[in-house]
Amino acid sequence: MTTGVRTSERSTAGLARPSRRAQVRGRLPAWVIAVAVLAVATLVLPLAALFPRVEWSTFPAAITSPEAVFALGLSLRTGAVAVICCLVLGIPLALLLSRAPEGLAAVLRTLVTLPLVLPPLVGGMALLYLFGRNGWLGQALQVFGISVPFTSAAVVLAQTFVAMPFLVLSLEGSLRTAGSRYEQVAATLGAGSWTVLRRVTLPLVLPGLTAGTVLAFARAVGEFGATAMVAGNRPGATQTVPMAIYTAFNGAGVGRDAALALAVLLVVVALVILIGLRDWRRRVAW
Repeated sequence: MTTGVRTSERSTAGLARPSRRAQVRGRLPAWVIAVAVLAVATLVLPLAALFPRVEWSTFPAAITSPEAVFALGLSLRTGAVAVICCLVLGIPLALLLSRAPEGLAAVLRTLVTLPLVLPPLVGGMALLYLFGRNGWLGQALQVFGISVPFTSAAVVLAQTFVAMPFLVLSLEGSLRTAGSRYEQVAATLGAGSWTVLRRVTLPLVLPGLTAGTVLAFARAVGEFGATAMVAGNRPGATQTVPMAIYTAFNGAGVGRDAALALAVLLVVVALVILIGLRDWRRRVAW
C-alpha cells in the first residue's frame, strides 16, 4: 500500500501545474493573442509618446503657472459638481432602468447611450440651443435674469451631459446582477420602500456605484467638445484643462510645455484613479 501511495504521489508530482501563460495559450489561438497585443499597443503607445516630449526640468513650473492652476482647479471643481448632478439624476434613472419592463428599459437605455455615440460637439450644440437666449429653457431663465451659456454653470451642464451615461449604465448592470430577492425579503419583513433602497439596494450595488462615479468624474474632467460649444474658452472664466491644452497647441494661452505637462498630469491622475478603483473593488470582492 505504501509503495502504491508513493507511486501515486510521484506520478502526481510529475504532472507540473501549467503556468498561467500556458493556460491562456491553451484557450486562445495565437493570432487572437497577437491581435490583442496589437490592440493594447494601439491604446498605450500614443499615450506613452507624450512622456519623452515633456521638459521635466520645467515640469513643476509648467503645472503651477497661474493659467494652468486655474484651468486645473476649474476642471476639478466643475467635474465634482457634475458628478453630484450625475448621482442625483442618475441613481433614480438606473433604478428605473433595472426595474422597468423590457420594452421601456430598451427605450430608456437607448436614450442614455445616445450621448456616448454622438460627437460631443453635437451635445454642446444641443445644450446651447436649449439654454441659449432663444432656447426653450433659456427664454424662461432670462425672465429671472439668469444666463447659462459661456459661464461655469455651462461647463457643469456639458460635463453632466457626457458623463451621466457612464454612471447610469454601470449602476444598472450592478442592479441587474444583484437582483431583487433581498429587497423582497426586506419588504416582507415590513421595511418601507425608502428603507429598502437605503439599507438594502444601495449597499448591495456600492461597488458598481463607486465605479460609475469614478468613471463619470474622469469623463467630466476630460470633457472638451460640448464644453467648447456651450461654455466657450475664456481664460480665467471657462477655460478647463482640455481647453487650455487645445489653446496652447493653437499658439495662444499657456505655453506648449505647460499644455504637454497638463496632458501628462491628466494621464497620470487617470491611471492612479483607475488602479485605485481596481484595488478597492478587489478588496471589496474578498
